[in-house]
Amino acid sequence: MGISQYDPAAKGRPAWNAGKQVGAKRALNVKQIWLIRFFLDREVRMRDRALFDLAIDSKLGGCDLVKMKIGSLVSGPTIRTRSMVIQQKTGRPVQFEITADTRASLLAWLERRGGSIEDYAFPSRVDREGHLSTRQYARLVDEWVSAIGLRPEEYGTHSLRRTKAALIYKATGNLRAIQILLGHTKIENTVRYLGVDIDDALTLAETTEI
Repeated sequence: MGISQYDPAAKGRPAWNAGKQVGAKRALNVKQIWLIRFFLDREVRMRDRALFDLAIDSKLGGCDLVKMKIGSLVSGPTIRTRSMVIQQKTGRPVQFEITADTRASLLAWLERRGGSIEDYAFPSRVDREGHLSTRQYARLVDEWVSAIGLRPEEYGTHSLRRTKAALIYKATGNLRAIQILLGHTKIENTVRYLGVDIDDALTLAETTEI
């Protein structure tokens, strides 16, 4: 049971978020993406490189990413250029691209991993029939960002979900496209998720000639 901040017993207790980073996790920039890739390649972490690349391209939340099955990523002996997932949170389908770098890292990992199209692409260390847990995925992200000198308090699994969407938005200003790519039901959710603020809106307005 929790207590109200107005209760006398709460006096002197530290706030629940004392010392914690609160708010949306920061997206990665292009340089940081490649630094993490270099780190994973140097450490010969094939699974992590494939997982990281797929997280960036798919723009999926952790619960959907870790449940990806091999069959949704491959077509015969090759990696698909596009895939689709039914999001757990919304029940809505979302499609995503699989770029050349991601296809290469996925192919290298899946050839090493083996398995059938019904198996999870990223199996659990404890139960090979199961998938990597969201908690372990979060730990991996903390490790990756720490390895390149970033503060894990400021980055997390949602950083990877937001990264490509944020880059596309900065390049195009097209919120509707980002809404579709993220599988959001409302444009307002996309605005909040990207952290679009008044400065962004004014910048877009100033570059629009009528």
